[in-house]
Amino acid sequence: MKKIIIEGGTRLIGDVSISGSKNSALPLFAASILCQGFNFFYNVPNLRDVVTIQKVLENLGVQLTRKGDGSVRVDSSGLSGDEAPYDLVKTMRASILVLGPLVARRGKAVVSLPGGCAIGARPVNLHLRGLEVLGAKIELKHGYIFAKADRLRGGHIYLDIPTVTGTENLMMAATLARGVTIIENAAQEPEITELAIVLKRMGAKISGEGTSVLRVEGVDELHGGEHTIMPDRIEAGTFMVAAALTQGNLRLLNCPLSNLEALVNKLREAGIEIYSDGKAVKVIGNNRIRSVDVKTLPYPGFPTDMQAQIMVLMCLARGLSVITETIFENRFIHVSELRRMGADIKIESNSAIVTGVKQLSGAQVMATDLRASASLVLAGLAAEGVTEVARVYHLDRGYENLESKLSQVGAKIRRV
Repeated sequence: MKKIIIEGGTRLIGDVSISGSKNSALPLFAASILCQGFNFFYNVPNLRDVVTIQKVLENLGVQLTRKGDGSVRVDSSGLSGDEAPYDLVKTMRASILVLGPLVARRGKAVVSLPGGCAIGARPVNLHLRGLEVLGAKIELKHGYIFAKADRLRGGHIYLDIPTVTGTENLMMAATLARGVTIIENAAQEPEITELAIVLKRMGAKISGEGTSVLRVEGVDELHGGEHTIMPDRIEAGTFMVAAALTQGNLRLLNCPLSNLEALVNKLREAGIEIYSDGKAVKVIGNNRIRSVDVKTLPYPGFPTDMQAQIMVLMCLARGLSVITETIFENRFIHVSELRRMGADIKIESNSAIVTGVKQLSGAQVMATDLRASASLVLAGLAAEGVTEVARVYHLDRGYENLESKLSQVGAKIRRV
């Protein structure tokens, strides 16, 4: 099994280029099912999750051609299947994104109930309830979702919580439904806005993207197009924290600063210097990290995908901080590993009380999910001595060449 070995204590200095967004690429690939032509996507990150969605699509008869420049051509004209099997879906929850497009275009779908990171239940009931509002008949049998509809029809959907993949799934399904669909309490993440923009380029009629109310007027068919995928805001945020932890000085190229306002505000409150020089975002750390309280919320609130990383920073801050997780109930499973490195963290219900320590110490630790693995790498960068992070396949789901990028700015890090 592969692991990452880090010798801590090195300042990170230099330029880092932020890769394309995983959380944009996955729904955009799924949206290709909706049209019969070609789609061309650029700035596609080379990640395990992207490879997984490619395999799901290929299993459905879609042809994908990836080039060395990060572009992918998606040809959905040969779409012939309607099943996303367990062997593929079990490794990534976002595979559920093919459900809505399949029902919309083919009138039926058989999709395994999803797997992925062990960070909470994340039930798909809101996806299914929304599809039922649009006229689909849903059955759950043998661990699979069976969905059928001669043609979806418009309807009024209210989401109990602003689910990201639920909003994306239902918005995609509604593009080919007969009539108008209203989705209330929709998630507002930038990746959803990007999906709506691309769908409109493909011929969809959507309004309200970026707000909590989406209006989709169904059309008879969609056509192909091309799009450059936005930079990954979570990768950018992770490098911001890396600079802060190592008292570093990083310039982040292709950094989506406007989508990181909640994180940037907290980092500045903690004493980290962040500003744009016109071409890149500069992040400068110092040795006097101030403690801040953090509460994860749906966008534009503080992202749950940055909770583990900011917790590492608070482990070395002066004073006490409270980090409250409101999105996923099991997203503190990295705490026990950080304690092995000397962190002082107590869990009370859905909050972590972090008392800053002077130094973390290197240790053997094990990644449990995607963002937890990133937090352990960050902790290793700041720790005294050597840290070994096992089960790094989690890391490869969402970070492209992370150790290579860190090495280029001075980190002593390698994969074995």
